[in-house]
Amino acid sequence: MAADTAADWTKFWELIKDIKFAMFTAHASDGHMHSRPMTTQNRSDDRADVLWFFMSQSSEPVLDIARDASVNVAYADPGSDAYVSVAGRARLVDDIARKKALWNTGVQAWFPGGPTDSDVALIAVTIEHVEYWDVDTNKMIQLFKIGRAAATGVPPKMGEHRELHSR
Repeated sequence: MAADTAADWTKFWELIKDIKFAMFTAHASDGHMHSRPMTTQNRSDDRADVLWFFMSQSSEPVLDIARDASVNVAYADPGSDAYVSVAGRARLVDDIARKKALWNTGVQAWFPGGPTDSDVALIAVTIEHVEYWDVDTNKMIQLFKIGRAAATGVPPKMGEHRELHSR
């Protein structure tokens, strides 16, 4: 497999930038993995190796992270056939300046007390592994490729699939 490039990472950030909600998955106390919709808070100039999220300090996801920091964040945009899975380690970050920098009206709707509210938890997910699929053809061509693959037994090439590892 080819080494990850800056272009691969740029592609990753481009794929997720317009996806409003991600499914944030953590290990729950019952041993199962629980997924919850969350909004990634990264700004366009904040594209390092961390995803940012706001959560309630007393919420189950924050308690789950305290028990086991391994998480997955999954993004899907079926309209553009883009799918991304991020594995990483989550941690609580106590940084008022960072909270204020990431704060927006969407977060304000969930946390009317503002970024200094003691219930506002800022979660950083340090990215360890990314896998993405980006289908680059329209639906008609996809159907044709699938039909051809069914007839020939050769799996279709539907677009770009990459795996990236922490830098």
